[in-house]
Amino acid sequence: MIDCPLQPTERARSTLWEHRFASLGEDFFVALAPTPVPSPYWVGTNAALASTLGIEDFSDPASGWLESLAGNVVRTGMRPLASVYSGHQFGVWAGQLGDGRALLLGELAGQEVQLKGAGLTPFSRMGDGRAVLRSSIREYLCSEAMHALGIPTSRALCVIGSDLPVRRESMETAAVVTRVAPSFIRFGHFEHFSHNDQHLQLKQLADFVVDRFYPECRSDGRFGGNPYASLLQAVTERTARMVAQWQAVGFCHGVMNTDNMSILGLTIDYGPFQFLDGYDPDHICNHSDHHGRYAFARQPQVAYWNLYCLGQALLPLIDDQALAVQALETFKPVFAAESSRRMAAKLGFAAASEPVSALGNAALSLLAAEKVDFTIFWRRLSHWAVRRDMADPSVRDLFMDQRGIDAWLLQFSEHVTHNPLAHSADLMLGTNPCYVLRNHLGELAIRAARAKDFSQVAQLQSVLAQPFVERPEFAAYADFPPGWAAGIAISCSS
Repeated sequence: MIDCPLQPTERARSTLWEHRFASLGEDFFVALAPTPVPSPYWVGTNAALASTLGIEDFSDPASGWLESLAGNVVRTGMRPLASVYSGHQFGVWAGQLGDGRALLLGELAGQEVQLKGAGLTPFSRMGDGRAVLRSSIREYLCSEAMHALGIPTSRALCVIGSDLPVRRESMETAAVVTRVAPSFIRFGHFEHFSHNDQHLQLKQLADFVVDRFYPECRSDGRFGGNPYASLLQAVTERTARMVAQWQAVGFCHGVMNTDNMSILGLTIDYGPFQFLDGYDPDHICNHSDHHGRYAFARQPQVAYWNLYCLGQALLPLIDDQALAVQALETFKPVFAAESSRRMAAKLGFAAASEPVSALGNAALSLLAAEKVDFTIFWRRLSHWAVRRDMADPSVRDLFMDQRGIDAWLLQFSEHVTHNPLAHSADLMLGTNPCYVLRNHLGELAIRAARAKDFSQVAQLQSVLAQPFVERPEFAAYADFPPGWAAGIAISCSS
């Protein structure tokens, strides 16, 4: 995880705003006020994150935060702006994009605070500048769930609803989600200035990112003192580790366009995401992805492709194609090493090894053959590993081919027996979550919220905040998805 902890400061406690991105100048953004929504109301609030940002009066009606974060009032110190970027979408150059419905308000405690769904901007293209309640709840819950899992991510401060109608596939209602991250700069920001031959602005942006987030790149001797090649390698390695973490928990991003890729290796832009139910490497969670470009198993390959796009964008600064390729080629070994380490931990081993990797790959093959529930398998295996009792049916009952899983369990048990000091069932229980944000859990919370019952959003948020802590009263959150869950459609039309 990147070293950008959210820690309160004295300045943040008085809610003084900073505007470092705005200091880049007007080539990078358009300043404008958000578009108000009628009669806003709280849907979900993250009091712990608010306190970390120095906002102590968050839920106090007299504080005015509801109106401010709905986009109805520009609070003293805020300087809302929409940034410009470009990008590749579904592998095709899409040209100029930008914050079509997001406004950066500024920074608190060194963290950028952004409204998503705050109205039209010059970059909205054919969009309406709004977000809907459905997708806003999903992003709010998932970004906090990913944070609790230890995966680098943007975070969510709140969701605010309004009965303002918004047309998607059907008529829905509007919402604004407040997102928080050290930076929302994307690969697409660099692509924009490079594609338009604005090399001075490209250098200005790269220097801003290096000086603020990657200062070690100034003294990195691996590339002959070239800080931009060093930056590309650092981003490559962070991205590789992040995607390995996605794969380890069965997370599908769904729309890995270059404009949705963080320069800090954070998971951002939660649109048509999904945690796997049955394990299917070819699963496509985005119904807009007609050719399966962003299928689960293809995510590492797509991340690598996106990094090549970033490398191409940085080439005018690196000025040496061989150096750029050298930086990019670190993706493969870093992703492989991180994947092996994550799999070893899932199996209870602190260090990766060839036998452990072979056990992990064999397990995934068994899961894929029958599309066994990914999260439940790993959690049950974590409990089974405490005693390794072959008469315990908890794991084998997940499979039709019980001979295959029995053989695998025996192999696993024998490996642990021969390496008892290296194995820890507690490590498994602290690695394989009991709770993830399954589609049907989010859907149930959304249905309740549409009826103005927000208790399920708060309860689900509480459970997901401790994904490895089993709570008997919430056993249903860790159960198999109901049959109707297979019919939930998620797409880019959020």
